[in-house]
Amino acid sequence: MGFGQYTRSRRGETALILVVSLLLTSVALYWSYVIKVKCGGEPFYPDGRSHHFPVGDVNAVVPCYSDLMYLWVGRDINNHVFPFIHGGITADGHLFGGSVEYPVLSGLLMYLGAIGAHNDTEFFTHSALILTPFALAITIMLALMTRWWVLLWAATPPLVLYAFHNWELPVVATAVGAVAVMAWGASISPRTGERRLTLRTSAVLAAILLGIGFCLKLYPGFFALPLALYVLTRGGEGVGADRRGRAGALDWTGAVMTAVSAALTVVAIQLPFMILGFEGWKAALSFQGKRKSEVDTNSIWYWGLRHFTGGQTDTYNSLVGMLSPLLIVCAFALAVYLGWRVYLESGTYPWIGVSGSMLAGFMLFHKVHSPQYTLWILPFFILLRTRWPIIIAYLIADFILDTTIFRLFGIYTAGSPMQWWVMTGVNIGVWVTAAIHLYLMFAFVRSPLREPLATIVAPRPRPSGEPEPVLATSS
Repeated sequence: MGFGQYTRSRRGETALILVVSLLLTSVALYWSYVIKVKCGGEPFYPDGRSHHFPVGDVNAVVPCYSDLMYLWVGRDINNHVFPFIHGGITADGHLFGGSVEYPVLSGLLMYLGAIGAHNDTEFFTHSALILTPFALAITIMLALMTRWWVLLWAATPPLVLYAFHNWELPVVATAVGAVAVMAWGASISPRTGERRLTLRTSAVLAAILLGIGFCLKLYPGFFALPLALYVLTRGGEGVGADRRGRAGALDWTGAVMTAVSAALTVVAIQLPFMILGFEGWKAALSFQGKRKSEVDTNSIWYWGLRHFTGGQTDTYNSLVGMLSPLLIVCAFALAVYLGWRVYLESGTYPWIGVSGSMLAGFMLFHKVHSPQYTLWILPFFILLRTRWPIIIAYLIADFILDTTIFRLFGIYTAGSPMQWWVMTGVNIGVWVTAAIHLYLMFAFVRSPLREPLATIVAPRPRPSGEPEPVLATSS
């Protein structure tokens, strides 16, 4: 069934899916807000920090901790300083003058959330209001592309745990939006019987969204490469041609247009900040470059390599600084290569699967891995036919990790004795999700798309002179 062109017999079900999924999303968002806001509230210190932060109710099943509330102090957000323009970083790695450790668009959203706020709880509430439309938009897009599979987004724990934990929802919306644009462009217009948009046009629009995502939290920008390769291979429209014919039909112009569109979007967004406050803009990069893989980064490096180097020694920091980027690049190259092999076998480059594989590799090897990144990868479980045991294991391990790692931070803050089950839960969560990320690096590339997305974007070669029929296949 074409994206946005459901037959009359399906419109009722589509409406039902949208209503149910949006209601469940709304419930998840409200639940998430109730859990997280308990870390704030009166009384407040002079800088607007709540006395309850960051521990809140130590007996709560889900810890109340939220990065949104944490960011209120220490980056001049509470002083309502416009981000980056007047900022910088000290020699010991502390940001000042409005600089934050996030890309520029996330910093801008934080500034908007602070307007009218006088304490961390008001800032949290304003931020939650800004984030809510992005969650609802993601639900709508996933529902139209995957029908009832959207419930993996709307009715599973990650949305409750992380919707208002950090600024993840806008960047997830750009990644899902890029897929939705490609799907809508590939769908058949009932008026013309042709694609709504050419492949090049769809890819350029999707690449712009990916560029915006890069300026929010980097990772969608990586997907511009497999998208460009998808355009290079003409989206599989050469299926049926021999290999020499297929190679000769590569669309280099379209691929370059796609890559350049993403790059120009990034430059257009970054350039004003670079011109008006280069030192403040560069401070975010310097902060990430100086950042060490410590307990709050929650990566395989801290929970694994550290035990073989005698702790966080100079050797440990040097190895992480070298191995992390090297392995990420290798993971990206592997994903692109595996995708090309699929293309040679099937005639279609699996750009969505390759994107998911790249993300899994990035999440596995990056020196920083926060539990809320689950929101990044969850849409790929929905868009791609992922095995149920993998999804269930990931969700369980992620829940265990969330309910222990943030309790661990509270124990450290309060100076309380460490509980054995907290440390055990953290290690289970870290290593089970890491193992699944390693599996997904290979599995995503060969995972078919779910319906109706698979039918919408399926290549539709046609013999010369024969008109293309209107697509009306249901999932």
